[in-house]
This record gives sequence, C-alpha cells and structure tokens, in this order.
Amino acid sequence: MEKLKFLETMTVEEFKSKMSVNKIEVKQNPYTGKCFFVYGFETGAVSEKFINGEISNPVISQVCSPDTGDMFYMLHQKGDGGAPTLATL
Repeated sequence: MEKLKFLETMTVEEFKSKMSVNKIEVKQNPYTGKCFFVYGFETGAVSEKFINGEISNPVISQVCSPDTGDMFYMLHQKGDGGAPTLATL
C-alpha cells in the first residue's frame, strides 16, 4: 500500500467554515476500536495517533488513496503526512 497523497490541509476552524458546520465530533467504533470524525451528516478518518493522545495540533486534510483513488478527509497531527515542518514562525 502506497502512502496517501495529501491534496489540501486546513485548520479545524477552516474546515468547519468550509463545510458550514458548527462542530466536529470524534467517535470510536466499539467493535474495531478505530476512530472517525463526524461533521454534519458526513464522516472522515482519524489518524491512529489520536487514540494515544499524540495529536496536540490537529488539522484536517483532504487525501487520496493511490491504491483505490478514493478521496476523503482525515484528522491528523499538523506536520504528519505531507512535508515535514521545519519551523513555525
């Protein structure tokens, strides 16, 4: 499986504004243990790091799976996925 292709990354507030929603809820599937987020009537993926408390600066990215071509939104730690963050100014 190839790495996801990151198409666009935004802050949680920017995402909520873009999607015209007031809140995002992170939920956990009780059968699989995997997390996902809900915005309005839609859902998105959540990085596995969330369950371990490793997300201190969350962002949401639109990503594409190179294997299937599926596009979806994913909540993850800022700096994970795309190019590494070398500095924040």
